[in-house]
Amino acid sequence: MVREFKLPDVGEGVAEGELVSWQVEPGDEVSEDQPVAEVETDKAIVEVPSPVNGTVRELLAEEGEVVPVGDVIITFNVEGEDELSETADTAETESAGSDEPTESQEAVAEEPEVSGEAEASEETETPEGRVFAAPSARRVARELGVDIAAVEGTGPSGRVTERDVRAAAEEDEEPIEPTGGGANSGPDVESTEPETGEEPVEPLGGGANSGPDTSSVEPADRDRTLAAPATRRLAEEEGVDLDAVPAVEQRDGEAFVTPEAVMEYAEAQQAAQQADAAAVATGETGPREERVPYKGIRKTIGEQMEQSKYTAPHVTHHDTIDVTKLVETREELKAVAEERGIHLTYMPFIMKAIVAALKEFPYLNSTLDEENEEIVLKNYYNIGVAVGTDHGLMVPVVDDVDQKDMLQVASEMNEKVQKARDRTIAVDEMQGGTFSITNFGAIGGEYATPIINYPEVAILGLGELKQRPTVVDGEVEARYTLPISLSIDHRVIDGAVAAEFANTVLKYLNEPKLLLLE
Repeated sequence: MVREFKLPDVGEGVAEGELVSWQVEPGDEVSEDQPVAEVETDKAIVEVPSPVNGTVRELLAEEGEVVPVGDVIITFNVEGEDELSETADTAETESAGSDEPTESQEAVAEEPEVSGEAEASEETETPEGRVFAAPSARRVARELGVDIAAVEGTGPSGRVTERDVRAAAEEDEEPIEPTGGGANSGPDVESTEPETGEEPVEPLGGGANSGPDTSSVEPADRDRTLAAPATRRLAEEEGVDLDAVPAVEQRDGEAFVTPEAVMEYAEAQQAAQQADAAAVATGETGPREERVPYKGIRKTIGEQMEQSKYTAPHVTHHDTIDVTKLVETREELKAVAEERGIHLTYMPFIMKAIVAALKEFPYLNSTLDEENEEIVLKNYYNIGVAVGTDHGLMVPVVDDVDQKDMLQVASEMNEKVQKARDRTIAVDEMQGGTFSITNFGAIGGEYATPIINYPEVAILGLGELKQRPTVVDGEVEARYTLPISLSIDHRVIDGAVAAEFANTVLKYLNEPKLLLLE
């Protein structure tokens, strides 16, 4: 039997997820709980496991597609299947007297399906069974006009790969010329969808030797374009949208594009880009904007920041402290930590100092329950550390910092930070924090106004730790100092309490040996 699998709710109330990558292909055998896909939701990449033992039948979503929770994304042939997928109904011809394959027939040839209707047409089995091919290979086959059923696969178990499709296309350089539906006419070559919404650039020139006459060409951005496989490859290499190229011929009512038209269009695009660059150099304005989808991690971050700023009135307290002794202490312990396979940074010291201060000022380790009009004081200390990644800001959380020694904190923090950068961190590893730290000093800043990681009520920002001129006993010396920026929710915390908390943190960092008493 065929088992459909819907995208599950892989987060807390997540409505949709972006399918980052498939881990399987049609025809692959899978076992229960084996990862079949990676889905990005909230701030993490989550592995989606198979619910059954069976064989992958069909992938119903493309990589990069945003899929609502509850939509079917994959189907499986489970044990006991009677190979229903090996049969398909023969589609009816579009009109009497036409031998040209219909779109439904082409679909059957590429992706066999089972029709549950009792049609008059005969039921036939597809030769040699199903075609095993990756989604990317099928997409390229459609773009290059290659019959994927005729391609010999070189992948595992004879699977057709993208390379196989391109090799097959190179073997057939002859243009595809519809003949009005004759017995020897090839299938129609469907165009790829336009990649952008920009207006087409008209070819330059127009003189006797400027290229093919395009005076009677239909407008660009068509729904259908005929072209030889070699022309399609040329368009891909030149970065040209084939549907935007003015056609130079009409064949049986369809636009036909030649390699010369593609090159002429590519040269026109290049000339336009050079003109834009010249306009920029001379101070003139031009079409230099680019639109990027606001989705995924970036959208999640934006919504979180918006909620925090519009909900909690922020106040930021700035200060700095001499941390020369902290630098010396860390240097002494660094070698010991490395012997145990742990890289010791300054962050574990700061996390332990914050926990010590939170015990003295519990309101900074709380949340505001607005519905019940209560301040919830937390008696546990889960510290989040903001990590800048190529895909946005993530905040891994180290739980129960007060119950772990310095090296345990360092080891767990290092592991979760790396997982965040690799986008392999689980959603629950970024939840449950009670206080957060952001280290903007890592890129050279001194002071900032950090946005609270709502619903927490405070966040500590760290400036760059470096040597600065400092007055010691009336003399100016080069000392290591650390600037801090503490943002608070002024509904819960007063400015004086924030200052006292900051002073306590700085006291422990100024004399790190005091942390041994905690």
